[in-house]
Amino acid sequence: MSLLSPHPQPIHTPRAHDTAAPPRRGPTLPAHRPHLTPDPHAFNTAPADEAERALLSCCRSPRWARRVSAHRPYPDLPALLAAADEAAYDLAPADLAEALAGESLTLLPDGAYSAAQTALSAAHAAYESRFGHVFVICLDDVAPDEAADRVLAGIRSRWNNDPEDERVAAAEELRRLARGRLTRLLGGYAAATDGIAPQSPGSERPSRPYVPH
Repeated sequence: MSLLSPHPQPIHTPRAHDTAAPPRRGPTLPAHRPHLTPDPHAFNTAPADEAERALLSCCRSPRWARRVSAHRPYPDLPALLAAADEAAYDLAPADLAEALAGESLTLLPDGAYSAAQTALSAAHAAYESRFGHVFVICLDDVAPDEAADRVLAGIRSRWNNDPEDERVAAAEELRRLARGRLTRLLGGYAAATDGIAPQSPGSERPSRPYVPH
């Protein structure tokens, strides 16, 4: 079985009661899925190169991926997440830069106001110009219709950081992103075992703001 087969005024995105039309779900908003218990067995037994490729979908640092893979087997998800945290805390500046460079942008929920997209695009570009890398923020605990406001607030709150303080903040967000993606990765194994089409680790919710290319 293949592992890969298995951050002015707030800008609000529309809510269901704002329109008579049925609410639509964007590509980052999954349909209802059965509850699945993450199980590390398939991850533990996968070939090293396959495990590392899957881990790179959770954090784009090859050093992080190699370290987490090399410490297999893990008895359960908490043990895997603890190892992932330790590896993330030990990332050198060059490793962090590599992980940041590999982060990709995702869409806001379908139907988000174009004003929100425009504001996020401008804020993200200004941040990247100031710090030299993309803005990352974990939105796993944020409702989809609050994502735009949370990202804008995050950029504003971190804008006055000096480069070293911002490096620390970005590293923490990457660590949190990796935890969520790992949990979904293991959930994908459970889905495959149960005959349910799996989702990729980054597909459950938007973890990054939408910025037009």
